[in-house]
Amino acid sequence: MTEDERKIREREEIAARVAAFRATQEKFQREREEYFVSTLDNARKAERPSLWP
Repeated sequence: MTEDERKIREREEIAARVAAFRATQEKFQREREEYFVSTLDNARKAERPSLWP
């Protein structure tokens, strides 16, 4: 393997790792948004106690 081939392979590996990291971060963002929406929906559906007896 020549030096140029090694560099190309390293760049490809780095690009693959960056792509995997981005995909993971996007997954986490979707999960946070889904959690927020479901929590907000549950809070809106909850009965509120009356402040006046």
